[in-house]
Amino acid sequence: MSEQVAGLDVRAAPSTESVSARRRFLLPLALAQFICSFAGSNMSVMINDISEDLNTTVKGVQTAITLFLLIMAILMIPGSKLSDKWGRKRCFMIGLVLYGIGALLSAASPGLGVLILGNSVFEGVGTALLIPPVYILTTLAFSDVTSRAKAFGTIMAAAGIGAAAGPLIGGLITTGISWRAAFVFQALVIAAIVLLSRRGVVDPLPADPERPFDTVGAVLSGVGLFCLVFAILQIGTENVLAVVFAAVGAVFLVAFFIYIRRRERAGKEVLLSTGLFKNRTSDLALVTQNIQWLMLMGTSFVVAVYLQEVRGYNAIKTGVVFTAATVGVLLTSLLAERFATRRTQKTLIVGGFIGAIAGIVLLIVLVRAWSSVVAFVPGLFVIGAGLGIMLTPSVNVVQSSFPEELQGEISGLSRSISNLGSSLGTAIAGTILVSAVALGNASYAWAMVSLAVAGAIGLGAALLLPSTPVVPSVADNQLQADQ
Repeated sequence: MSEQVAGLDVRAAPSTESVSARRRFLLPLALAQFICSFAGSNMSVMINDISEDLNTTVKGVQTAITLFLLIMAILMIPGSKLSDKWGRKRCFMIGLVLYGIGALLSAASPGLGVLILGNSVFEGVGTALLIPPVYILTTLAFSDVTSRAKAFGTIMAAAGIGAAAGPLIGGLITTGISWRAAFVFQALVIAAIVLLSRRGVVDPLPADPERPFDTVGAVLSGVGLFCLVFAILQIGTENVLAVVFAAVGAVFLVAFFIYIRRRERAGKEVLLSTGLFKNRTSDLALVTQNIQWLMLMGTSFVVAVYLQEVRGYNAIKTGVVFTAATVGVLLTSLLAERFATRRTQKTLIVGGFIGAIAGIVLLIVLVRAWSSVVAFVPGLFVIGAGLGIMLTPSVNVVQSSFPEELQGEISGLSRSISNLGSSLGTAIAGTILVSAVALGNASYAWAMVSLAVAGAIGLGAALLLPSTPVVPSVADNQLQADQ
């Protein structure tokens, strides 16, 4: 059985095969998303250990974490384009290999420079290559709405659990062995994914090696985004440098927009079609995705730094505190399918934001009023539960807003927006905290307030979502792009 997608013959997808085949297909993809999300949050509990071992500072470790998330965001769209050119499975496997090399480099790093090379660069580039195929392959393999929702639910549950459990697992490994062993753990998981993928993952579309790649667009957008986030990292220490980088970033992004509009009018291949942003439903859902990950990673970093730098907790005690968030994400992720049959996706996203904002308020109020570590539990649990409810619906709204012919582009954009949110959360809230860490509770409160404000913006976007999104045709999207 086959169907025609973008003029290409699509072989039978896992959705038409046995349950065991679908599980073999989905397991390595979900594990890949898990380990990438884990990598983004587990370093936050190793801050003191890494700082002492590599003779660096909290700001240095924050830079490594933020650059990892930022490189993912910058290269996610180019990665989605290359997945069409090279083939989705091939791109996935190359990304896994690069990620594994980065994990081993990080484990053996003698200083911050090598750690940034391994963790931020190699793992960041590897993630940017392997994540877009996860979502493209899932979309192509599970064609009906119900099975696709279940598949995305599994992957997003893995993402949420990886991000929420990162501090706990990282804390256990760091305290029991060393922070370097946490990177060895990542390399071992990557090796397992490679083995599982060899026979389990099937690419239903052939590669298109003749497809052009917009190198200039990739450079312009990458430099622009890098400069803007790097500018945020400089606030409080190098304010003049921050202004310079912000200005340079803005110039490059404006140049990127002008460049792709000219290429579109000339009928040439572009890195990112502006027509994707003409879909109001997708635009709003992308905003919610960005802010969900901003809140999750921002909270993870702020709470972890506060516990270690102000409360003096070690890695294991810090990680155990995050068990509450992990339980919250896991609980609501397991109930995601039941929620989806009873409530609209808009309702779930709105409810998730309300819960996450309420959790941040609890973290501010209870922690300032109560010195016990138990004060963190209610807030982290509610944040985890809220995020677990809305992660899958947001992705499903974005992916389902476009036909299959555009899944490569929208998958890359969706993952880029989410990872940009992760890097912004660590950069913005982390910078507020780190720049005034001596203030203790005051800096912690201001950092959490910034996350609550972001959550309010996400809630506003969620309230504007239509209850029943309409999927436009390729012709509709092309017409919008040409206008």
